[in-house]
Amino acid sequence: MGDSWLQTDDTRSERHDTTGTGVGPLSQTRIERDPLGDLPVPADALWGIQTERARQNFPISNLRPLPAFVDACIWIKKAAALTHRETGRLDPKLADAISRAADEVLAGGHREQFVVDPYQAGAGTSHNMNCNEVLANRANELLGGKRGEYKPVHPNDHVNMAQSTNDVIPTAIRLGALALLPALTEALGRLGRAFIGKGKEFDDIVKAGRTHLQDATPVRLGQEFTAYGHTVERNSDRIARVADDLRDLGIGGTAVGTGLNAEPAYPAVMIKQLRSITKIDVREGRDRFQLMQSMGDATAFSGALRTYAVDLGKIVSDLRLMVSGPRTGLAEIALPAVQPGSSIMPGKVNPSIPEMVNQVCFQVLGNDVTITTAAEAGQLELNVMMPVIAHNLFFTMMILTNASHVLAERCVEGIEADEAQTAHWLALSPALVTALAPKIGYAEAAKLAKEAVEKKVTVRELVEQKGLLKGKELDAVLSLREMTEIGVPGQRK
Repeated sequence: MGDSWLQTDDTRSERHDTTGTGVGPLSQTRIERDPLGDLPVPADALWGIQTERARQNFPISNLRPLPAFVDACIWIKKAAALTHRETGRLDPKLADAISRAADEVLAGGHREQFVVDPYQAGAGTSHNMNCNEVLANRANELLGGKRGEYKPVHPNDHVNMAQSTNDVIPTAIRLGALALLPALTEALGRLGRAFIGKGKEFDDIVKAGRTHLQDATPVRLGQEFTAYGHTVERNSDRIARVADDLRDLGIGGTAVGTGLNAEPAYPAVMIKQLRSITKIDVREGRDRFQLMQSMGDATAFSGALRTYAVDLGKIVSDLRLMVSGPRTGLAEIALPAVQPGSSIMPGKVNPSIPEMVNQVCFQVLGNDVTITTAAEAGQLELNVMMPVIAHNLFFTMMILTNASHVLAERCVEGIEADEAQTAHWLALSPALVTALAPKIGYAEAAKLAKEAVEKKVTVRELVEQKGLLKGKELDAVLSLREMTEIGVPGQRK
């Protein structure tokens, strides 16, 4: 019985692999066995029968595990091998072979062998076994053995020694996120500096402020851009604070947090090995039961990323408003032209980079909803929804990092201001009457604003016509620059 919605070329023995795994015709197989029975596995695959079952059971997204998820799990496998070597539980020859196989993967090798769809059975057992089988087969090759024989290295008995999917995957989520953090921090740092640099460049440009998309009292373009930079920096600080909780690792809890089948020295030595291998400052969690039950730390971290996406989306939407035009919009700034904007309107240039960033932010919000609902779905000793949490968390970090970097490099650093246009809109703003309110009162100032709009004259012209203020007093009260600083107009020293 076939699934008509699956796009496969079902010619059985002659069909070729269409999953992009890099293996040859599926007719070239070896037979492996597990508790469910026999199953053909591609002869040249480093993965084994449990991975093959997952590959057949979960043809969902045609996506591969993200590199951070592979790296994190392989770090754990290498650390475990070295730990068991140190404690004397594992033959040094086997431990060294597993470690060498792990190093090959971490150097970029065998990446096509990690094939389990992100949407897989709960907890991540399939991904964990994919890692176990790849390392076992490669370690056996290094020792002169053959793929699929699992001698002398066995994926469960040796590569997975003292581990369970249930403590490996939560630990991998934490390690993967921490590994991706420096690049994200660097990208936010560059973006924050880019905005603050433009803030200094634009500090002398006074423009109309806007609230509710209506005219408001003046601001300096530099103040707007500096605030954008500080918003990015504030988010970077928040992300770093929340990420600190991810440093608590529950490795050693094995199946339910009790540590069954792990030697007493194992957790502490694992932390030591992981620190050495990853160069990440991790620590032994004080309650392995809690760290297995709860995905709260990953959820909180996703929440911090979501908050950054909310702020970032608002900022790029502001840029799109300020660049609107060039003749019939605000047109207060110009963004670097990166590509033609229309297939039908010649010469049209769109704010392409901010539009891309907006879409990234929308995706991050959706990812956060997935992570949050998956985290809530945990039951008793385990959260089985960890694969989708891992995928969405790492994907969020990847796209936010790339989008922030591109926004800085290909947009913000090249923004130019149109001083004539900002001056034009500012002169027309009826909100300038706010500076007159301390002199003539709120009600009279409101009448002036309404009259200026009706007569299509500037506030200054109307005040001069009515003779309300003159000379230096008028200049002091309606000083546009001074309106952008704290104080009462006309009363500054």
